Amino acid sequence: MLNKYPWWKYLIIVLVIVPGLFFALPNLFGDDPGIQIRGTRTTQVDTNVLERAESALSKGEITLKGAVLSDSDIKLRFNNTNDQLAARDLLQAEFDKSYTVAIALLPATPSWLRVTGAQPMSLGLDLRGGVHFLMEVDMNSAIEKREENYVGDIKTTLRDNKTSAGDAVRYRGVNRSPDGGIVIRMRNSEDLESARFILERELTELSISETELNGEQVLSATMRETAVKELMEFALEQNMTTLRNRIDELGVAEPVVQRQGDRRIVVQLPGVQDTGRAKQILGRTATLEIKLVDEENSGLNSSTDSAPPGSQFYRMRNRGDAIYDSQILLKKRLIYSGDNIVNAAASLDTQNGTPIVSITLDDIAAKKNQRVTGENVGRRMAVIYQETVSEPKLDEDNQPVLDDDGNQLRDISYIEEVITAPVIRDQLGKRFQIEGLDSVDEARDLALMLRAGALAAPVQIIEERTVGPALGQDNVDEGKRAVIVGFILVLIFMIVYYRTFGWVANLALALNLVLIVAVLSLFQATLTLPGVAGIVLTVGMAVDANVLIFERIREEIRNGNSPQASIHVGYDRAFSTIVDANITTLIAAIILYGFGTGPIKGFAVTLSIGIVTSMFTAIIVTRGVVNWIYGGKRVEKLAI
Repeated sequence: MLNKYPWWKYLIIVLVIVPGLFFALPNLFGDDPGIQIRGTRTTQVDTNVLERAESALSKGEITLKGAVLSDSDIKLRFNNTNDQLAARDLLQAEFDKSYTVAIALLPATPSWLRVTGAQPMSLGLDLRGGVHFLMEVDMNSAIEKREENYVGDIKTTLRDNKTSAGDAVRYRGVNRSPDGGIVIRMRNSEDLESARFILERELTELSISETELNGEQVLSATMRETAVKELMEFALEQNMTTLRNRIDELGVAEPVVQRQGDRRIVVQLPGVQDTGRAKQILGRTATLEIKLVDEENSGLNSSTDSAPPGSQFYRMRNRGDAIYDSQILLKKRLIYSGDNIVNAAASLDTQNGTPIVSITLDDIAAKKNQRVTGENVGRRMAVIYQETVSEPKLDEDNQPVLDDDGNQLRDISYIEEVITAPVIRDQLGKRFQIEGLDSVDEARDLALMLRAGALAAPVQIIEERTVGPALGQDNVDEGKRAVIVGFILVLIFMIVYYRTFGWVANLALALNLVLIVAVLSLFQATLTLPGVAGIVLTVGMAVDANVLIFERIREEIRNGNSPQASIHVGYDRAFSTIVDANITTLIAAIILYGFGTGPIKGFAVTLSIGIVTSMFTAIIVTRGVVNWIYGGKRVEKLAI
């Protein structure tokens, strides 16, 4: 019999639509003002932390709507934003820098839905407000830094190896060339050949060749292409990890840190409006080095004397009391650096009220610290602050300077200064304090960056966008209005033009929207403003298939076919056309996703989901409904 579905096809429709309605349901409940508490690299949240938070809120007479403890964080819910803001201030005072307290919007999904894993879809930055940065990693600086390290490695390798005759390999100098690469000047041709053989054997990442420089035969060492690629990959991944750690320290809930290409990173900070604070923390490459003061040659003056071998003059940070000279002589030997720091906390010295940073070292650095300070009691140990600063390059009219490709040029400057050089009073171990900081804010920022780790290479912010929370809400409201208006207009047109069949198409259109929302929620895809545009486009496209089917049915009726035969032929003959049209659009959406950036990807995702769901609802669901209405009956006329 024509136009009759077997029972299993109706079962498939039910098995798709019912879960779709269920997973779309959490989006109806909105959000609660909330607080997110997370531990840093060295701490974790547990029941004790939750109890402390609840106790502090109770003492502050702040009503708590709900609290959830997970493996990674604690989420606290409140009835209104006033309680949320008051709770943030109270909890920030309650917990030290081992925990981050961030304002967040938490889904108000009922518990009976949350236990099943159903969650509302995530909203992008343009729908929630916040800051968007596009950051470019300075790979040239990373290569320069690695080449400087290779200078020391080459010297050590040549000192530790001997020629075939058993003699030491003597070199006149090993220096990095300003144009890139390393120049090795040897004493004679025999040492040059021996050095080349040793370096090619020991340092396989370098390509060693002979060249002429100022009439002298020298060795030139350059990084191999594979080594450069590995370095760039490492610098990008390390910077992404460090940026994530710094964002965690800033207390931003649900941040986005994504790679873009081979040297760019996209950072999105929902809810952040203080762009100056975010830029200051994310782009800085501050780290520390600990070295001993050269007490034996402390009488040398940097303006008249040169530093002896094994030592170097450093600038001393200017302080209001002018305790130290502007230059200080330190030994070049590095005791340990910021890479060995596992925790850092800013506070005030209880004796004189000056800002300090309390440092905790890893086990390797702790042993070095214990040995060196034990051997040098009564001597001075210096803390060197190092930072790379990247600023836009401006011309005389204070306008940005661009290169040939239209990219903004930047001035790179390096800060290297001794912030303190105290006398070692006793043997130190795993923990010690840094003094000599100018302000509490500087101490807090330094502690934050040391906890998060150093950037492998400087980063430059080449694009910056700020979306206010009001604008984000406006985007949401306008997007909803666009979907509703488009939806209603399509409903009216279909009812007026196709009557009963128009009602069937409208039912399929409503189910299509529900399924799109359900898929986005199920896979926790992020809905952005371009994604809303994709949904609006899908609303218009979703009825295309039904229009093709209904027009084919009309044509069959005009040709004299019976109503049942017209329905059957209409669906069967239009099927291949519908599939072809939607597959070509789906291919275009996939290409957009593969080659596009963030906004384009958001549009492509919702468009792709909409195409798949609309084919299901427009073909399978509508035919099931039409079969249920007309199938197996004697029909004289169709309401189409």
